[in-house]
Amino acid sequence: MSDNDGKKTLGLGGSRPSNVKQSFSHGRTKNVVVETKRKRVVVPKSGAAKPTSGGSAPAGSDPSRRPGGISEAEYQRRMKALQAAKEREAEDAAKRDAEEKARNEERARRRAEAEAKEAEDREREARAKAKAEEEERKREEAARSKSKSATSAPNPADVPGEAAVARPSAAPRGKDREQRETRQPKQQKGRQDEGRRSGKLTLNDALRGGGGHQKSVAAMKRKQERARQKAMGGQVEREKVVREVQLPEAIMVGELANRMSEKVADVVKALMTNGIMATQTQTIDADTAELIVEEFGHTVVRVSDSDVEDVIDAVEDKDEDLKPRAPIITIMGHVDHGKTSLLDAIRKTRVTAGEAGGITQHIGAYQVTTESGQVLSFLDTPGHAAFTSMRSRGAQVTDIVVLVVAADDAVMPQTIEAINHAKAAEVPMIVAINKIDREAANPDKVRTDLLQHEVIVEKMSGEVQDVEVSAITGQGLDELLEAIALQAEILELKANPDRAASGAVIEAQLDVGRGPVATVLVQNGTLKQGDIFVVGEQWGKVRALVDDKGDRVEEAGPSVPVEVLGLNGTPEAGDVLNVVDTEAQAREIADYRQKAAKDKRAAAGAAVTLDQLMANAKADENVSELPILVKADVQGSSEAIVQAMEKIGNDEVRVRVLHSGVGAITETDVGLAEASGAPVIGFNVRANTPARNSANQKGVEIRYYSVIYDLVDDVKAAASGLLSAEIKENFIGYATIKEVFKVTGVGKVAGCLVTEGVARRSAGVRLLRDNVVIHEGTLKTLKRFKDEVAEVQSGQECGMAFENYDDIRPDDVIEIFEREEVERNLD
Repeated sequence: MSDNDGKKTLGLGGSRPSNVKQSFSHGRTKNVVVETKRKRVVVPKSGAAKPTSGGSAPAGSDPSRRPGGISEAEYQRRMKALQAAKEREAEDAAKRDAEEKARNEERARRRAEAEAKEAEDREREARAKAKAEEEERKREEAARSKSKSATSAPNPADVPGEAAVARPSAAPRGKDREQRETRQPKQQKGRQDEGRRSGKLTLNDALRGGGGHQKSVAAMKRKQERARQKAMGGQVEREKVVREVQLPEAIMVGELANRMSEKVADVVKALMTNGIMATQTQTIDADTAELIVEEFGHTVVRVSDSDVEDVIDAVEDKDEDLKPRAPIITIMGHVDHGKTSLLDAIRKTRVTAGEAGGITQHIGAYQVTTESGQVLSFLDTPGHAAFTSMRSRGAQVTDIVVLVVAADDAVMPQTIEAINHAKAAEVPMIVAINKIDREAANPDKVRTDLLQHEVIVEKMSGEVQDVEVSAITGQGLDELLEAIALQAEILELKANPDRAASGAVIEAQLDVGRGPVATVLVQNGTLKQGDIFVVGEQWGKVRALVDDKGDRVEEAGPSVPVEVLGLNGTPEAGDVLNVVDTEAQAREIADYRQKAAKDKRAAAGAAVTLDQLMANAKADENVSELPILVKADVQGSSEAIVQAMEKIGNDEVRVRVLHSGVGAITETDVGLAEASGAPVIGFNVRANTPARNSANQKGVEIRYYSVIYDLVDDVKAAASGLLSAEIKENFIGYATIKEVFKVTGVGKVAGCLVTEGVARRSAGVRLLRDNVVIHEGTLKTLKRFKDEVAEVQSGQECGMAFENYDDIRPDDVIEIFEREEVERNLD
């Protein structure tokens, strides 16, 4: 190729020869590669050429070699770019060589380590083999010495003729024998000392990593016994070790073999012999496993999953360990009868001022010290109808129930319910007739109404104490405390504080800063900071204890309500708290309870028979559902709301709670609500910022409530909207057919006289013949004379034609009616 040809090829103009390769990127030229016999030139997308091989001197120094149409500066810039590319390529090649070298070194190192390990294993095996051969040689020498001593020849000195012949050589042989005997005991003693010290761990062995696990004395004895039997030529039989094998409800074959200390192959073989084809990873039931265990000669111990709870022992306290404890008093009664205000007057606080709407919606636990120095523990339960479970829990953990009844309102539904809870718990009751300072107060009516529910107060010659009190003026508070103290003294309440604590969860919530928090009423023992406990399906370690005043305490004894921090999850209100020894026990018990609860929920939701399954499916088709998500501040409120939602509905509509929990509304809740088309209801909680943004973006409705009245009413109104409207018929008139005419293009037209009410064109009609409905439909036309009219009044004649019906006769009666849709509401 000539220089001119090269210039034409490398320049911007001219045709591209066949040995020029051009690459494209998104429709634009990236590089042009020119291959010649002497060099390979890369032309960037601007069109200039860069030689990749050739002389070291830059081509810019020779103007005759520069392509036409390219300036000196441009050519120099391109040559520098080419040089930089070559340097990068050299660096990449060096880097690849270094990596390859490192990989080769690593492979060589691993190979050397493997060879060293193999050499060490071979050396260890050689030492073990040499040691075994040495022991075998010693045993053979000992056996030969025994047989030689037993068959020894008589002494030559006893034979007269041979004494003189044997004497000359006797001295040298006797000397050699003495030297050998002197040398042999020293060697044997050295070996005995070495064997004696071989089982001891020295400091040097420990530092060198040697002197690991040594055989026990029993193992050494068994080894000596086997060696003795082998030396005597007897058969060595290994002694059978009978073990107690614990069998759960189901167990894997491999685990069963491990518990019996038998070979897995033997266990699989025994299963096959019994007609069961199972591998070591398959699970068999307890009955089959019991047969296999007995076949191998072991003892079976049947256990169940519930045995993990056996660590929670019911300790029977001795009388000398029992000490007096404070009574637990539960305040119960109807809503707005002044329960919390009465407790505020006793505690000299204002809890009611902080309640939404002045209504208690949580269980409050407080401890009060009276002027006489007596300590009382109070539980304040809500009175709203939705909080039945809370009142029930309060009655179960209490010693005394104080039934608060308003003097101006008498006995109400929740008052009756509180009476039933107290009777079911078999605890004594004290009636506090509150609001005695009001003008409409009538305490005698309260006492009379209580008679209907078998509550006979002392003023009615009964046994139940009654006290007239006023939370506003403080009247009768001292008498109420005196009555409580008297009742507690009669009960002689005692507990053992020097044992593992047990108690009941009064309330539980998810605090943003503190995590899951449970209000626990300690019933027995002393709960201390650092104790490991299990409560329901949750477990934890006491991180902190907070009393009712907000102060941290180190421990809480019997009848003391405290907030417990350190749980791994939010427990259910009413769960029992038990202190255990180790964290593993607590976790195992919690896992078992979670599994049992999950199985129970799955069994409750499943249909027992196919008929029930079909019936449930058919019922679900005819029922409209209002799905909702509920998040509350405490577990008790969440439980109460779910129970209230389950009571809303009828055969046509119902409320379904998709999820209920404790804590702030999160983005996960919003995602679930969007997928189900459900609103999110927050009771005394709020949505965090990501949840609010997600709800605005996805169009999910979030409603906040602080009073359960409003929540129940709004959900009931929303559920009522799902009810199909009730269709109501209003009869507006009757008409009698006088004559029937045939009209071309219309069909039969009835000449009618409106006898009652009014006939409307838009209304529905029924055709009656001998008071029997023949047809029901709509009117096709309604005419008065020749004009189409909207309605015809009573006493006037008109013409009517039915839509898609012609079988009309004289003296038939037309019944005219209108349908009206009436909205329905849930009761």
